[in-house]
Amino acid sequence: MFDPAGLRSGRVREVAMCPQEDRVRISGLIVKTKTGDRLLTCPALTSVNGGIHASAPLEQCAPCGNQEGLFLLERDLLDQQIIDVHGRKVVRVNDVELQEETTDNHIVLKVGSVDIGARGAIRRLLKGVAPAAAVRVLLKKIPPRMIPWDFVDLIEADPARRIKLKISNERLAKLHPADLADIIEDLAPDEREAVFETLDEGVAADALEEIQPKLQRSIMESLDSERAADIVEEMDPDAAADLLGDLPRETSEEIIEKLEPQEREDVTELLEFNENTAAGRMTTEFLSLPWTAKVSDAIEALRNFEGGVEAVHTIFLVDTEGKLTGTVPLSKLVLAKPDDPMLTLVTDLLLYVPEKAKEDEVTLLFDKYNLVTLPVVDDENHLTGVITSDDIISLLRRQLQ
Repeated sequence: MFDPAGLRSGRVREVAMCPQEDRVRISGLIVKTKTGDRLLTCPALTSVNGGIHASAPLEQCAPCGNQEGLFLLERDLLDQQIIDVHGRKVVRVNDVELQEETTDNHIVLKVGSVDIGARGAIRRLLKGVAPAAAVRVLLKKIPPRMIPWDFVDLIEADPARRIKLKISNERLAKLHPADLADIIEDLAPDEREAVFETLDEGVAADALEEIQPKLQRSIMESLDSERAADIVEEMDPDAAADLLGDLPRETSEEIIEKLEPQEREDVTELLEFNENTAAGRMTTEFLSLPWTAKVSDAIEALRNFEGGVEAVHTIFLVDTEGKLTGTVPLSKLVLAKPDDPMLTLVTDLLLYVPEKAKEDEVTLLFDKYNLVTLPVVDDENHLTGVITSDDIISLLRRQLQ
């Protein structure tokens, strides 16, 4: 580091960002001087080639004691794991590429990309050991493996710095839950916890349903009961019941106690059933209407339905006692008139299973008739729940593990 007179006045020790304000732009350099570390902000830079040149003496820069809120490239990025949200994978950072711009006669530095290949690792390894010219010749023979910074999300396992992860998690939320689940499964336990502590509850719930059961339990046990309950409330009731049923009894009871009354009632009811039966696989979120309903009633019910998208594939008709009388595929509503009775749209074949039906019987029906949903009834033919195709896929996946 050189002062305005061209005299050496210190050495750059760190490159700092303030992601709360800008996740791309470098906010300043931490410079080691005889009087301690100083924070040189980027507007004070006049040149970064052939040494860093400042427009003012370093003594005028603020001391850099408290680094809270700062993201330091060497400490927090180099050799750390990051999520490549574009490639949907977890990688390790070997080096960082900075981009230089000039704005209003001062230097602006931005993070352009990160190097995840051998090229960055070798450059750092040979720095100060081999002649610079020889290193450059060697590096030309190694193709770069770069990820644009826009496609990166940081994994921060340090609770004191999780605010940075929360800011960038908007990008994680845009990933498909299955892709996010694959990424989370590749993380170390403390990093999984860091991600789940900061993800939106709905995003965390969707991802959790895609994660292997063994890791589901590990993640839930690592969270405090209140945070775990917030995530469980966003899950489909059947998935939530399956998860809670796999947890230790004490952990499960603590989470259930924190649930909202309606969610607690739904989950508790499902937990009473054997998980290897139809009732143990069903969800209590479904659309049912009186057998006297019209198409306009069904459309209004669809507008107000808050359950999963899989559950709206079929609308179920029940009599005055709640007994199943017919099913209407959503596709039939498209061509129907608002005043058409729903009974005129029912399918010819009414398929259902009793609550105590075994899993093999359920999967056989789904396979034989290419079903998307299958209603579940009690001993008196009352509609009590619905099994959806994603439940069957999860069941088969568990059996293969």
